[in-house]
Amino acid sequence: MKKWIAMLMASVLFCISGSMAVMAEEETGGESAGSVTVTAPSVFLMEASTGKVLYEKDADTRRPPASVTKVMTILLIYDALSAGKIHKEDVVTTSEYAASMGGSQVFLEAGEEQTVDTLLKCIVVSSANDACVAMAEYISGTEEAFVQQMNERAKGLGMENTVFKNCNGLDTDGHVTTARDIALMSRELITKYPDVYEYAKIWMDTIVHKTKKGEEEFGLSNTNKLIRQYSYATGLKTGSTGEAKFCLSATAQKDGIDLIAVIMAAPDVKTRFADAQTLLNYGFSICRKYEDPDWESVQKTVKVERGEEDQVKVVQKSGFSYLDVSGADVSGVEKEVVPKASLKAPVKKGQKAGTVQYLLNGEKIGEVELAAADDVPAMSLKHAIEDVLDSFSL
Repeated sequence: MKKWIAMLMASVLFCISGSMAVMAEEETGGESAGSVTVTAPSVFLMEASTGKVLYEKDADTRRPPASVTKVMTILLIYDALSAGKIHKEDVVTTSEYAASMGGSQVFLEAGEEQTVDTLLKCIVVSSANDACVAMAEYISGTEEAFVQQMNERAKGLGMENTVFKNCNGLDTDGHVTTARDIALMSRELITKYPDVYEYAKIWMDTIVHKTKKGEEEFGLSNTNKLIRQYSYATGLKTGSTGEAKFCLSATAQKDGIDLIAVIMAAPDVKTRFADAQTLLNYGFSICRKYEDPDWESVQKTVKVERGEEDQVKVVQKSGFSYLDVSGADVSGVEKEVVPKASLKAPVKKGQKAGTVQYLLNGEKIGEVELAAADDVPAMSLKHAIEDVLDSFSL
């Protein structure tokens, strides 16, 4: 009960300390295009679905990320879930090492058992260092082995300026990343595993500690105050230490636009959230997104030369989306279906059979392949002879 009261009081105080600047920003409306003023020394703004960079400031300087590190930890947990290596109902036993973690934690005790689902919630919502280590050990055997996986995953995402030394972001020499790299791993997490939002949007919740002493409720409070104070916020992860100062990877969605705003080394809590909201408002003010709602209805036929069939149905291979940041009216996007005149047999299903071109104000903004919907084998010898005989009989 004492733990619950302490967490509740801390949550209230933290909420008050960070709310004034954030709420004032929202009431005044969005930033106008081009008027980006932020205090933090390193920031980055990206549209998630396209990866388009909308704004950056000193985005490639290496800095300690604090608990924003946990974006990668969460990503690897989801990778393990997706691969079937672990399951949310699995029970994880807390080691003495995991229980010894300082900083933000949920006070797991050595030998305490919690499910993967509960530990994941503790990490995303309450930034629990002890839960991070417990999951790292469960997935990889040791935190060291897990951190190696973190660095390998980072390399695969093109995070060229990142070196992880632990799984939770506690200050450690050489544990660094950049605003750009944080955006890359955040994008991978939310686009590949969007159900992370189910945890990231939780404002307050409870878990139950089950130890030899008995059962005790413990309160979780989301460290990302934008979830409560910014109506478009969807996540994602805060971080703060003495060396890192105040960091944040903030995600938000409005009118089909998904944004990622990264803040590093802000001087205080208020600035961290205010800068993030400034970036998000700016991004929403300049972004217009077009998505073709009818791409699956595109169907044409193409002549097949020397095939068992005279023609083959062709369809659009994939959808198309376009992000405009110039202020253009994307409702005026037009498309032209341009199938090939013919295909030579044999034709394989999925084979390129033309293009669908998208234009805005007469300018091409992209294209998608047309593809054969079926296989068409080459004409058999028997049919070829019959065709020749038929031609003589005409």
